[in-house]
Amino acid sequence: MQLIDIGLNLGHDSFDPDREPVIARARAAGVVQMIITGASPAGSREAASLARTDRQHLFATAGVHPHHATELTPEVLTELESLARQPEVVAVGECGLDYFRDFSPRDVQRRAFHLQLELAARVGKPVFLHERDAHDDFRAIVREHRASLVGGVAHCFTGSGEQMHRYLDLGLAIGITGWICDERRGAHLLPLVREIPAAALHLETDAPYLLPRDLRPRPATRRNEPMHLAHIARVVAQARGESVEQLSATATAASRALFGLPA
Repeated sequence: MQLIDIGLNLGHDSFDPDREPVIARARAAGVVQMIITGASPAGSREAASLARTDRQHLFATAGVHPHHATELTPEVLTELESLARQPEVVAVGECGLDYFRDFSPRDVQRRAFHLQLELAARVGKPVFLHERDAHDDFRAIVREHRASLVGGVAHCFTGSGEQMHRYLDLGLAIGITGWICDERRGAHLLPLVREIPAAALHLETDAPYLLPRDLRPRPATRRNEPMHLAHIARVVAQARGESVEQLSATATAASRALFGLPA
């Protein structure tokens, strides 16, 4: 079984004491490639730097999360474009809209989102997308730019079936995390994942966040790790009525195709 974690925050300071063992545990669990999320100017620099340490197995995104939208100055946008043109950076983002937290004003979020979609079109790389409680505005902005984009994924999808199909109709892929393992908040995803075409289904941990709630035995800490992608894959495969080997093969092929990863 070979898996690709399309979204993890490997630069997070919780990994500072043991980042190499975390990577080794993931590899031992079948996670053969990982895409490190860049969600701020500093985080994007760190993600790219980590990816350069292992160009066959580690990759990065470069972008500004809506929480950091006020940081997207013209100088930062220029820096992001330089990063996005590097071979180890395989997507622009994490970018999008977040009206749940509203850490940045909504008009600033929308402007930053437009600018990063334009950047993705210029560099010819897909977008790694974030949306929370902002579906209508998010969808309208993506639709405006969609013809110029090479592709994108709705990262950490947790929405409704109607929202999922709207994203699929826009040609976006869907990223599924350990949220699907949460019986309190994610059970609605179990029937929905059956409706995602295999070529549009991607797997991710969003580590160190979103530790699957149904892991047994329970880990000693709440820190999620990329090795737990194997558990997420088993849950998704069961929900889809597939073997985990079949799911891992199709999800890995989908991720390599979208992000241009080497086999």
